[in-house]
Amino acid sequence: MSNSAIVFFGTPGFAVPTLKRLHQEWGVAAVVTAPDAPVGRGRHLQPPPVKVAAEQLGIAPIFQPSRLNDPAFIAALASISADIFCVLAFRILPTSLLALPALAFNVHPSLLPKFRGAAPIAHTIIAGERETGVTTFVLSQRVDAGAILLQQRVPVPDGVTAGELSDLLAPLCAELASQTIAGWRAGALVPVPQDDSQATAAPKIHPETAIINWNADARSVRNFIHGYSPEPGAWTLLDNQRLKIYRVRILDEHFSSPVAGAWQMDRDRWEVCCACGRLELLEVQLPGRRRMSAADVLRGWRSARSGIFVVPSPTAVS
Repeated sequence: MSNSAIVFFGTPGFAVPTLKRLHQEWGVAAVVTAPDAPVGRGRHLQPPPVKVAAEQLGIAPIFQPSRLNDPAFIAALASISADIFCVLAFRILPTSLLALPALAFNVHPSLLPKFRGAAPIAHTIIAGERETGVTTFVLSQRVDAGAILLQQRVPVPDGVTAGELSDLLAPLCAELASQTIAGWRAGALVPVPQDDSQATAAPKIHPETAIINWNADARSVRNFIHGYSPEPGAWTLLDNQRLKIYRVRILDEHFSSPVAGAWQMDRDRWEVCCACGRLELLEVQLPGRRRMSAADVLRGWRSARSGIFVVPSPTAVS
């Protein structure tokens, strides 16, 4: 096989536009993705979105190694003699793989060195950033710390959720990945080291870290809720049960309430007070119910029309 081949590494749906773009413009010789995983109540095995897309595109081989250091997998990958590995939303590659191509680069949805880690989009929103973007960089053993190849900036729309920002950035990832390959093969790219002093962390987010703290200002609470939307969903306690909140709107940033977390309903609106300011709940998920608009909840609500959302103690988080 030609030594001008590309191998793509990725797993979630967010990586699919980049895979499709690279295959259309350059041809992808092989794909490496996660093993099929059990999903849902029936725990039926489901292929990752990148595998599904690769099969639809007719790409073969598709590797799904459980261990990236498996000698048989490394040998099979080496036989492709690829000059470029493109990685997006995948595991950390060991040195045994990084040594195979002329260039192994990562596509990362943040303006590195800001938000190094597994959840850059969520942390961009939680931090209230007004600008984000996509960075391609040379892979190294330090997470998201390699020399920058290309970078493109975009504004963060006010009030956007993590899911919406992902949709906005996915095609930009595809564009920048293609530009990186073109620039590298033309000899036009000069890797620029990152400034480690400006680095910030963006660790993976979990349900246990998704607790809404109403003792903050309304904008910070909104950003937190939207950063966790749609997954895993920020939550609070309503009648000692988890209420997930996916979208809110700022009503007032200066309103002062003696009780943070106090909420009330009227015919048209579900409001909650923060330490400073008020929010309107727009999309929620009641315990044991599907995600729905707050308006739908209001139409069917038969309980009290006011109360207090509780910030749970650490023992209530498990």
